[in-house]
Amino acid sequence: MIPKEIIKKIRRIQITTNRMVSDVFAGEYLSVFKGRGMEFNEVREYQPGDEVRDIDWNVTARMGRPFIKKFVEERELTVMLVVDASGSSQFGSRKCFKSELAAELCAVLAFSAIRNKDKVGLIVFTDRIEKFVPPAKGSRHVLRVIREILYFKPRGKKTDISLALEYLNKVTRRSTVSFLVSDFKGADFKQTLKIAARRHDLIAVMISDPREREFPGVGLVRLEDSETGEEIMVDSSDPDFRRNYETLNREEEEKTLRLFRGSSVDCIRISTSRPYETALLRFFRQRERRVR
Repeated sequence: MIPKEIIKKIRRIQITTNRMVSDVFAGEYLSVFKGRGMEFNEVREYQPGDEVRDIDWNVTARMGRPFIKKFVEERELTVMLVVDASGSSQFGSRKCFKSELAAELCAVLAFSAIRNKDKVGLIVFTDRIEKFVPPAKGSRHVLRVIREILYFKPRGKKTDISLALEYLNKVTRRSTVSFLVSDFKGADFKQTLKIAARRHDLIAVMISDPREREFPGVGLVRLEDSETGEEIMVDSSDPDFRRNYETLNREEEEKTLRLFRGSSVDCIRISTSRPYETALLRFFRQRERRVR
């Protein structure tokens, strides 16, 4: 039985994101993700102005007059949401946890996809594959995807991004548009990222929280690693501690961003302290300029 507060969250996300998709993101999504290419539709009799290279010579020879092949854009895509549910996703110092922000962003992407008659699938991972929802269409399916992201209780707490990307390649036969949603606080995943990026249109969604960049000076604090359970006591009033903390996190983030650039993977950076709509819209418009 799904708790009432989860049902309320799903309903709120549905209302909020449907409005965003209707007003803004459906058109942006369509302009960026246009489909796989052209597929054969039918043959028709040649008309003046048609391309000579489109003539179907077999049909022309059989009918005794010229016919051409007619093509249409193959619109349907498969969108995969690959979502990190490790322990660090259950953190947030502002309005919401990172996991809740991930669910709402994924809802916008999923509703945009189904509005354009694309399929949406889901992979939830930690240090193991926790859940796989095969790609399908329809609003009911998207609501199930949102429910799984919000309500699913993972068994693992650590992060294995390489495992998730390997699984993506295994369960998808064709190229997909895949959004990898994580804070990317995991082990090295350089090689599998490069492999997945060659096969799929892979987009990284990096979720962060302000407290991961800067630590307030509040005296002695007991910290627990949400993925390993390890605890340490720190003196947050020590300026050297805060400076080292901020430097380490900044260097890790910059290293990850360099990896994305080197692998030709676009990155959408969102934070629990800011509206995600601006970052998502910026991504769509940057991609649209490149497509042109």
